[in-house]
Amino acid sequence: MIETLTAGGVATVYEAAGRRGLLDVDLVQVVPGSRVAGVARTVRCGQDDNRAVHEAMTLVRPGDVLVLTMPEPAPVALVGELLVTQAKVAGAAGLLVDAAVRDVDELRELGLPIWARWRRVRGATKRERGSLDVAVRVGGATVNPGDVVVLDADGAVVVARGSAAEVAAATRSRIEKETRLRARLDAGEFSYDLHGLRAQDEAAG
Repeated sequence: MIETLTAGGVATVYEAAGRRGLLDVDLVQVVPGSRVAGVARTVRCGQDDNRAVHEAMTLVRPGDVLVLTMPEPAPVALVGELLVTQAKVAGAAGLLVDAAVRDVDELRELGLPIWARWRRVRGATKRERGSLDVAVRVGGATVNPGDVVVLDADGAVVVARGSAAEVAAATRSRIEKETRLRARLDAGEFSYDLHGLRAQDEAAG
């Protein structure tokens, strides 16, 4: 299921899910060319504080996508090289940071897929414990612990845990359909005809 959602990517999964789950926010793809899907491990930090991220690193399971948030998104770095090193060693699939990251050159060398709202060096405090494995909001969408998050160059989409198998099946069907369509477009046909749009327009006069 995770492999299918990864292969589909954000746009295909979003369409397969009935255009639901879009995290409607610009994200920096820190590691160019990366694409990932994984189970959400959610973190709600205190405002401008990353103490909860340090705690979360002790609980990461292989394949998790860490979703790091604050009450209000702000260009404060919740992670840098040292925290991301811990996530990589623990087997995390990737990170989604609704705040800033820093040490970008080093993060690219580490190669762990990361998406962030900003790149800033402004550091976080470590005063508030925050909350782990709670529902969080990112880009107008709710991400619950255990949901599946899909990330690529287009951004991010979340698939509710209870519908992940259904969306994966719809994604597989959409991939197969688009593969057939692509072959016909490569052969010189037009989407205007293949989608029946020309016939509709001609019928309408």
